[in-house]
Amino acid sequence: MSHFGDNLRRIREERNISQKELAIQARLGLQTIEKYEASIRVPDTRTILRLSTVLDVPASELLERESKRNSMGNDTEIEKLIRELGTKKSKLVLRKAKEFSEEDLLRVMQMLDDLKSPLNTQQQEAE
Repeated sequence: MSHFGDNLRRIREERNISQKELAIQARLGLQTIEKYEASIRVPDTRTILRLSTVLDVPASELLERESKRNSMGNDTEIEKLIRELGTKKSKLVLRKAKEFSEEDLLRVMQMLDDLKSPLNTQQQEAE
């Protein structure tokens, strides 16, 4: 979610909304919005959904990286991920993901981040 802050700022500015207005509409503190945009703090799933509603964008747009395209117009990151994961696993994941609501996908992403965090801590402690 490292691109969240940049995306939040860009979308907020595109809509000509000040940080203070966004904070009021999303019922958050101004300092909270400032920390999100500075990537000092990452919001929880409910807050992401609330911000996406106020800004009238899909939550996934707040979370995604800027995609790079190759000469054929394909997203190079997606191509790389499919190669790394393999076509069969990629299809399995994508088929399942399309059944989920945006809120469900955000919850799954949060769970994956939570699962990864203890593993990173254990790996660092082992070193």
